Amino acid sequence: MARSRLTPERESELYEAVLDLLGEVGYEALTMDAVAARTRSSKATLYRQWGSKAELVVKALRNDKPVHLGDLDTGTLRGDFLAAMARTDDCQMERNSALMRGLSHAVHNNPDLFQALRELLIEPEMTGLGTLLQRAVDRGEVRADNPALRYVPHMMIGAFAAREMVEDRPVDQAFLADYAEAVVFPALGV
Repeated sequence: MARSRLTPERESELYEAVLDLLGEVGYEALTMDAVAARTRSSKATLYRQWGSKAELVVKALRNDKPVHLGDLDTGTLRGDFLAAMARTDDCQMERNSALMRGLSHAVHNNPDLFQALRELLIEPEMTGLGTLLQRAVDRGEVRADNPALRYVPHMMIGAFAAREMVEDRPVDQAFLADYAEAVVFPALGV
């Protein structure tokens, strides 16, 4: 049987419902039945389109990030970083941080979720960040042998994790911009 395609509007509606449910009940308690009920769709349709709860959740998170990092090219690394930060408002950033915190606990008990997160969200983001950094090297903004290049993902993930733990405050655009200026760019020699 041919896989019927959902309209982009319907797909976005489903993803939004999944993220809402995820925020309300967490990954463990999220069920395909609950998603089906919330979205007035059949469980069979959900499984046909996404195959598993893990894939549906991760694709919903991915859908929430309309711009891929590798597509940003302002002509400077600083401009690319600022453009990346500007694509998500503070409210969205806080929501995403809360969702990722919830998922970081769930990955320990759900290898399928961990696999889906790596394949569908983390690896594409790392690839995009790699593209962004490689362009900076190609333009001569960053030395190719700069040892900090390989730690940029760690720095950015650390910024998200540490802000909440150290200051008990959510990450926002102002913090990320300041962090990039104080930590990331100096480490890269920009």
